[in-house]
Amino acid sequence: MAIKIESHQNKIFKQIKGLSLKKNRDKEGLFVAEGLRFVSEIPPDWEVEMFVVTKTYAKDNGIRNFEKKAETYIVSEELFLALSDTENPQGVLAVCKKQKEEQEEIWKKDSLFFLLAEELNDPGNLGTVIRTADACGVDGIFLSKGSVDVYNAKVLRATMGSVFHVPIVQNVTLEEIALKLKENKVSLYAAHLKGDCYPYQLPLEKGCAFMIGNEARGLSEEAAKLCERWVKIPMPGKAESLNASIAAGVLMYEVVRQRLK
Repeated sequence: MAIKIESHQNKIFKQIKGLSLKKNRDKEGLFVAEGLRFVSEIPPDWEVEMFVVTKTYAKDNGIRNFEKKAETYIVSEELFLALSDTENPQGVLAVCKKQKEEQEEIWKKDSLFFLLAEELNDPGNLGTVIRTADACGVDGIFLSKGSVDVYNAKVLRATMGSVFHVPIVQNVTLEEIALKLKENKVSLYAAHLKGDCYPYQLPLEKGCAFMIGNEARGLSEEAAKLCERWVKIPMPGKAESLNASIAAGVLMYEVVRQRLK
């Protein structure tokens, strides 16, 4: 049976509102998935703490499926707007457990395919990278310290639900991941303007990983030195560089191209 929340002072309301802050998401291990599409992408085995819907959503769509899975709360449109991160909310959200960062599971496949990012700061860029990685079948994403939080609302919105499909490990030490890649015979390539080869010249059918850098500064010298080769993307036009998420997409799709049978 759904429970009504009728006040901003309600304990559950305050808890959900607090998840807009990273410190609270980290403390509780929870994040908010908002919107019809995002909520519909939640895998059946993913842990959901609760669902929150507006009175209108409950009336128009029914909530039995939510009630079967987790505690479900009904709020007014006004209260939902206070919880929402969008201007025109759809009246449904889920409070979910964060991914379990079980690194060992990530390394068990053949011909591994990873993406590493150093201090990727823009939420839209990271969300787009995650969504593209999902489309390309990337086995895991490693984010260095200093990168934007995966569970930032803008990042989540840009992933369009792909955050549920791709293993993501945050706050890694790039040196440690580079060593692990070497142990697993996975070649690590740097996306770099001073690259000495193009992506289509690399043997990407084998285990491979690309490292991309900060939007403004690119890769640090220390990070770039961890890579076997530096790879550049052909740019016959006048632009000096590409957006980080676009560059990552070009590189990931070259892996897809080479691996298509």
